[in-house]
Amino acid sequence: MSINYVSSGRQSFDDLCRVQASNTVTAPAMKKYFSALFVLLPIAAAFFALAPASAAQTDWIRTGTGLGVERVRIAVPDFKTPSTSNFSQVFDQTLFNDLKNAGIFDVVSKSLYPLAVPGSPAEIKLDAWNAEPVNASMVAFGSLSSGGDNSSGTLTVQGWLFDARNSQSPQVLGKQYSEPASEESARLIAHRFADEIISRLGGGIAGIAESKIYFVRAGGRNKEIWQMDYDGANQKQITRLGSISLSPRVSPDGSRLAFTTFARGGPDIAMYSLELGRMLSFPRFGGANLSAAWTRDGSKIAFSSSMRGDTEIYVVDSSGSNPRRLTTSRGPDVSPVWNPKTDAQIAWVSGRNGLPEIFLMDADGAGVQRLTEAGYAVSPSWSPNGQFLAFSWNRKYGPGAPGGQDIYVMDVATRRFIQLTHGSGTNDFPSWSPDGRHLVFQSTHGGVDHIWSMLADGTQLHQLTMSGRNSQPNWSFK
Repeated sequence: MSINYVSSGRQSFDDLCRVQASNTVTAPAMKKYFSALFVLLPIAAAFFALAPASAAQTDWIRTGTGLGVERVRIAVPDFKTPSTSNFSQVFDQTLFNDLKNAGIFDVVSKSLYPLAVPGSPAEIKLDAWNAEPVNASMVAFGSLSSGGDNSSGTLTVQGWLFDARNSQSPQVLGKQYSEPASEESARLIAHRFADEIISRLGGGIAGIAESKIYFVRAGGRNKEIWQMDYDGANQKQITRLGSISLSPRVSPDGSRLAFTTFARGGPDIAMYSLELGRMLSFPRFGGANLSAAWTRDGSKIAFSSSMRGDTEIYVVDSSGSNPRRLTTSRGPDVSPVWNPKTDAQIAWVSGRNGLPEIFLMDADGAGVQRLTEAGYAVSPSWSPNGQFLAFSWNRKYGPGAPGGQDIYVMDVATRRFIQLTHGSGTNDFPSWSPDGRHLVFQSTHGGVDHIWSMLADGTQLHQLTMSGRNSQPNWSFK
């Protein structure tokens, strides 16, 4: 019985309650229980607006997430092709967008570039790129060719990164890639080259261009798990259970997907192999079981369960064996997430004081602390460095109180926090990118839930899904 899920809206709440929860917890009982504890958040009918906090207010979050203060000015001319290629436009646009989305570059507009496009180190004239109006510090360039008829054969890309202000030894990076010729390969190679550049110029932190986002898409009365690239491309359905699937959580190695399913009458924790493309066996514990979360080493899973009556946080081995109860207070405890830096702490949502709030405890259940002191706080997500928690918070929750449900980030050690989204709609389920520079979340724009991404300071907003109703995103570990 997840606050995490209840907070997402009336329709979702009715979906959850329309099936039998378990042999001992019926759907009407669940609905009555939650109605008594938590009033669903109202969704105000106002214009959707998401704006960053002031620069002074976000200096500490920029430092904490490695965004840095000064961005590298980089030029990314189209790659040179010996003949017309169906894949060059896909490659060029993907590479340009990847570097623009990275959060560490000031990407120069192509309208300012010199007319001569370099395809190799011998062809680049550094003076033309480091002078006005381009004024680039770095230039990413190269060539692309495809054998056969552009629908068969091999796609080959040679790419270089040059320091435009170092005429003596300008080459920073040189790479060659070969893949079967296809648009998918063109995107993949662009992602790989972008990640190489980002890692080289971004302090050694790996890029996210090859990472995946898992999410829930509603279709009719069903909800299934879907997958997409970090930028919203290549959306594809993963589960086909013809039921309600929620809260996808991908394993650290990217091989398995834990989620909540009602396919067996549930809700139960289910396991799906992304490598085999099929469901895996996982124990049923009785009661309602939701919100699975992996340790960084993939050896354990924390989840919420009412197997012994009250809804508490449990930990099991990744196989589902050896369940161990961590919380013991009355009131629902849900939505656990491990500190990915150490696996030594768990943040979670508890209703023990009435409205849901974010709490913190040691991995053995000791050292309980409350992090939020007011309002309606749900959906915690740890940053990869273990320093920050992102979560959804309505700080002025209550009848007649102004305010909306927005995404916040808190420094766990100091309890300092900033508000990243500003709107009267519902912004929920934040999830960190593996580089700690971005967040993905769900938001109601025009009354429909969609998946959005932004930098960790609230800037560079991008809508990733455009059709259907999409919610509960989870960013892969790598």
